Amino acid sequence: MTQAANIGHIAIVGLGVMGRNLALNLADHGHTVIAYDLQPAAALQAQEAAVARGAAASGQVLAVATPAELVAALAPPRKILLMVNAGAPVDAVLERLLPLLAAGDIVIDGGNSRFTDTERRSAALAARGLHFVGSGISGGEEGARHGPALMPGGSAEAWAAIRPLFEAIAAQAHGQPCVAHIGPGGAGHYVKMVHNGIEYADMQLICEAYALLAAAGLDNDPMAAVFARWNAGPLQSYLIEITAKILAQRDADTGRHVLDLILDKAGQKGTGQWTLVDAAERAVVVSAMGAAVDARVLSSLKAARVAASTQLAGPDGRIDPATLPGGAEAWVALVHDALMAAKIVAYAQGFELMATAGRERGWGLDLAAIARLWRGGCIIRAQFLDRIAEAQAAPSTAGAPVANLMLAPWFRDTLARVQGPWREVLATAVRTGVPVPAMSAALAYHDSWRSPRLSANLLQAQRDFFGAHTYERIDRPAGQHFHTEWPQA
Repeated sequence: MTQAANIGHIAIVGLGVMGRNLALNLADHGHTVIAYDLQPAAALQAQEAAVARGAAASGQVLAVATPAELVAALAPPRKILLMVNAGAPVDAVLERLLPLLAAGDIVIDGGNSRFTDTERRSAALAARGLHFVGSGISGGEEGARHGPALMPGGSAEAWAAIRPLFEAIAAQAHGQPCVAHIGPGGAGHYVKMVHNGIEYADMQLICEAYALLAAAGLDNDPMAAVFARWNAGPLQSYLIEITAKILAQRDADTGRHVLDLILDKAGQKGTGQWTLVDAAERAVVVSAMGAAVDARVLSSLKAARVAASTQLAGPDGRIDPATLPGGAEAWVALVHDALMAAKIVAYAQGFELMATAGRERGWGLDLAAIARLWRGGCIIRAQFLDRIAEAQAAPSTAGAPVANLMLAPWFRDTLARVQGPWREVLATAVRTGVPVPAMSAALAYHDSWRSPRLSANLLQAQRDFFGAHTYERIDRPAGQHFHTEWPQA
């Protein structure tokens, strides 16, 4: 249908679950949203949903049938938010829109695009006098509808134009909108990628805590109570909260716990793998995220695992609480502390990766602001992030933020306090055959960081032996390289 010209504040292209809910969120805050989808029915459904909200809503959603109608309905400079799948679909939509746009118009990609694609698109649009904003959006369906965390990257001029819209719809934490201008080019999508990498690790760590409690004989309902109790303390987070709800949920048809009916094959959409590849290229260790991605891959090999379970020998994965000091309640406390310790490491790795990328690409990332905007709306929102924001904002004794989050006072002291339980939990898991790859990787990282001397001296000797790669010596100035004529076989 044809709409009056120049009345729209923003257009949304792609009216799936996220796009439709963002449209309603914007309309709730007084904005006129122009809705377009390749399936016209989707745009009309968004319009009808907005109308059904009633008189309390101050904005509106108006459906259009073509890109030309979309562009004509927007007030300049036009702002168009793409909520389509990453990759080729984004380029396909841009190909249709760009001939219709004028200098100064702003295109926002709100999907999980790879940041290198966003850099390419930003340069291409800038050459035409257009702005391209790559914006991470986190919070899922509920966040999109009532307040997501938003991570826009792009030019300062584009941010100034979209800021009122984004601040209006963002989640609120401590009275502040969960949105900040991340930096130029692909910075916004890069930070969203790392957010998702941390999310992978956080979810896997919680799954390992669940496995450790289940191995000790805790049923779902007692575990739901445990996670609910944890959610009232230092581990408070969205993921801990929903875990308690998941554990308690029963199936309407069978009366059994829904969780017990779900096949143990995990899926993934790629952002976790992107984080690993990027970290490897920057020589930054993200081992907790790597273990989480590996765990998803292994879970997908269900048939192979079932077959292997009949051939590979080992402990049965059961923990007898009677053999543990303090019994089941003490075990719950130990697992709590192990989860806290490993979680610190996962976030430390993520923030180190962002700090490195920010320096290398000249993005000037404000890590404290990123931690603050993650406190609401997003999947990894947690009380924990207040501590991270404080640590990233506070200079170290050297006058700069700490080199690694583990070295910030609160995190350093917490790790010292909980590392005994952490080690005891992992030792028990190894002894009884409960796989805890992310918790184990996190402890290895922690122990490597605190080791003034590692076994890499032997590694360097091996490299020099077979490849004459040379090595440095502890009794010579740094930067000098030496080679030994090793005895050959």
